[in-house]
Amino acid sequence: FSDKLIFLDGVDPDVAYDSIGDGHQTGMACVLSNAEILPGPLLCEGSCAAGQEQYIGWGGGQTVDQYLADEIAKDVVTKFKSLELGVQVKSSSVWSRMSYSAPDQPVPPREDPNQNFADFFSDIDSDPFALQLIQRRRKSVLDAVMESHTAFQNRLGYDDKQKLDRHLQSIRDLERRLEVTTNFGEACTSPDLALPGGSFQQNDMYPVTGKAQMDMLVMALACDLTRVASLQWSRSVSSVRFDWVPQVLDEGHHGLSHYDDSDGSAKADLLEINKWYSEQFAYLLGMMNSIQEGDNTLLDNTVVVWVNELGKGNSHTRRDIPFLLAGGCQGYFNTGQHIDFGGEPHGKLLVSLTHAMGKPTNTFGVPQYSQGPLSGLNT
Repeated sequence: FSDKLIFLDGVDPDVAYDSIGDGHQTGMACVLSNAEILPGPLLCEGSCAAGQEQYIGWGGGQTVDQYLADEIAKDVVTKFKSLELGVQVKSSSVWSRMSYSAPDQPVPPREDPNQNFADFFSDIDSDPFALQLIQRRRKSVLDAVMESHTAFQNRLGYDDKQKLDRHLQSIRDLERRLEVTTNFGEACTSPDLALPGGSFQQNDMYPVTGKAQMDMLVMALACDLTRVASLQWSRSVSSVRFDWVPQVLDEGHHGLSHYDDSDGSAKADLLEINKWYSEQFAYLLGMMNSIQEGDNTLLDNTVVVWVNELGKGNSHTRRDIPFLLAGGCQGYFNTGQHIDFGGEPHGKLLVSLTHAMGKPTNTFGVPQYSQGPLSGLNT
């Protein structure tokens, strides 16, 4: 399916250089948002001597996946507005969050494949009448919660009312999703998985955990449980050791990425790691390409974005970050090409994604770095 790919060079997250935070932090927080990191109390960055501290917070903008999930939810109700899956992310910090529902609102990925399987697919083979009874019981509980919250709201100040309103809206959204019909996609089946059990966070289970997450992500899309999904492998400053591929130095990924370019052993190890990740991406696309949806495949009807938070590990540059698009998104993208954009701001790519998904915006994040879509991507 090489004819269903677009390789992008010369796309720069310029906003990351305006933002506070180190290379990894800005890469993670800015790559899907085109927004700067907010000041905040999370951690001290740089010199922490008295009077010289610079504290940073969470990312400062909604990410494009969450924007699209919100917009699609206005037209289509699915069981999950979006799904965020993770493979051994293991922490909650600005280094480990790439999705934001709003400024200062990171979305944690679901890391446990065992729990995900139960959450996603437990009702696929259920009796429709029994499922309706369960839905009614859940709805009655939510009705009671809404009544209690509404009565409590009258005793709150303005700021607390705003927080409560957001909470009530999330309850209303949940209520709508409980009412979703049990009509799944034609290719929808409960996936046959090798689940890692309670060892899903162990280093040696990284490949097994990742494969289970990919299998469930693809089937969740095929079953129309959601229209927007993401998969995050580990986190920035990753300590994963890739013992299942040939390695010379036997170090964690982050340590290897800091060796000088002249170090042949580190270069060979990183090449094997990148090759392995490429094989996982190919596996994901292969599954999507094997599922028919009318005259097209799931991959044809989707766009998949593969990205890293840095352009190069040992320099921490965010210039020329590698972006790879896969899938035509129902014919929007002109696939089968390689384009060098010569330093165009990556915010334009995010705008292109909103256009491809039928929810177009003229800018996304910082307007200075997102004036319209990238040229040459669409048919």
